[in-house]
Amino acid sequence: MQTFDVIVLGVGGMGSAVCYHLARRGLGVLGIEQFDLLHDRGSSHGRTRVIRQAYFEDPHYVPLVRRSFEFWRALERESGETLYRATGCLNLGPAEHECVMGARRSAEMHGLAYEMLDRDEIRRRWPALEPDVRDVGVFEEDAGFLLPEKCVAAHARLAEAAGCRIEVRRRVLGFRAEANAVTVETDGGAYRGKALVITAGAWLGQVATELQLPLHVERQVQTWFAPKEPAIFEAGRMPVFIHFVAERAYYAIPAHEQPWVKIARHHGGLFTTPDRVNRNISPADEHDIRWYIQRYLPAADGPLADGKVCLYTNTPDDHFIIDRHPAHGNVFIAGGFSGHGFKFAPVVGEIMADLVRRGRTSQPIETFSIRRFSVQ
Repeated sequence: MQTFDVIVLGVGGMGSAVCYHLARRGLGVLGIEQFDLLHDRGSSHGRTRVIRQAYFEDPHYVPLVRRSFEFWRALERESGETLYRATGCLNLGPAEHECVMGARRSAEMHGLAYEMLDRDEIRRRWPALEPDVRDVGVFEEDAGFLLPEKCVAAHARLAEAAGCRIEVRRRVLGFRAEANAVTVETDGGAYRGKALVITAGAWLGQVATELQLPLHVERQVQTWFAPKEPAIFEAGRMPVFIHFVAERAYYAIPAHEQPWVKIARHHGGLFTTPDRVNRNISPADEHDIRWYIQRYLPAADGPLADGKVCLYTNTPDDHFIIDRHPAHGNVFIAGGFSGHGFKFAPVVGEIMADLVRRGRTSQPIETFSIRRFSVQ
């Protein structure tokens, strides 16, 4: 049986970053992925992902995303790849909406540069947008989008260059933790490690069944439309934005590589399981997005060019899980990223490497304790 210092289960957005940070610290690392390295089964695909700092979810995240920004830029330099595109980010909605107020609160608490914009100014700067009369915008310039497939590939390639071994198309059947070792059973054989890191995404609940984590996997639809006026949807002319409309939230990302604008609803999908999710884009899926486009983004109301399903893995409070297994001191868990986690991948990698290597981290992760749930 082959033995490693650390085994990482799931080499997607989080797992590839964990492998990278562990291997860079000189540890012998094995990463196990049930699909190909770059796949569209989980949560780390879809050409682009928003990265922003004025965090309406909770100001607690701002130091972590700032640290991630540092790592993403360093990864660009080390890999020689373009992984990030700066466009600015507009949080848009009624001034009294909790998320608009939350974005402003995060910016003010952490000294982030931002602008408050009224409807007329928003329309003047970005003619693609047709906000409601009562809408205002919190605009932060230091934001944009990441290229997730390239990010995963860069982390994995550099992890391998540092000595990490990555096994793909290996399905995990279970693991057994002892005082000083962990044995992982897969359909390709067994592996042994001194420590185990589980970054299994939507499959976390299945891998760590003994914890009975209160996770809900949510089906999310990403769509790309060929706009009527492509020029105003280019990355240099449109920011990424999140629009809070009544009880809904929609986001859009400018065209990248293809002349298509990406538009999706944030949350609001059906709960499912990762193995039984419907991955086909239905007329109802398109209708929901098309309703938003016709009302608020009419110049994008062209043909549906592409669509993909991804998975959000939600905790009851929408906060992450980043912690040591409560019953096994050499098993560590990172999951429940609730649709807003990808941008944090490199800092999560650093945190998990800290926990494995030193048993602690200087990053603020108290909010993400697994013990806030009733687990044994």
